Amino acid sequence: MSVTVRIPSPLRPLTGGAGIVECAPGTVRAIIDELESAHPGFRDRVTQDGALRRFVNVFVAGQDVRFDQGIDTPVADGQEVTILPAVAGG
Repeated sequence: MSVTVRIPSPLRPLTGGAGIVECAPGTVRAIIDELESAHPGFRDRVTQDGALRRFVNVFVAGQDVRFDQGIDTPVADGQEVTILPAVAGG
């Protein structure tokens, strides 16, 4: 099986416009590495110095990975990963 990764609009140019990408299960880090292999430049947009960028939120099965194991949070087969850039508003 696989993991469903939801790609936000600002990152879709890197995925050829795809809003949903399938990846192998593993960790958030492994999924980002897989996305980088398939879509060069992806890693630099969501990570910095090996950690998630401050204003990029990642959820695994609806849970914020910052309250789990961060970028090393495991992602099981069939789960959904959502990447959301923080948006300022007012």
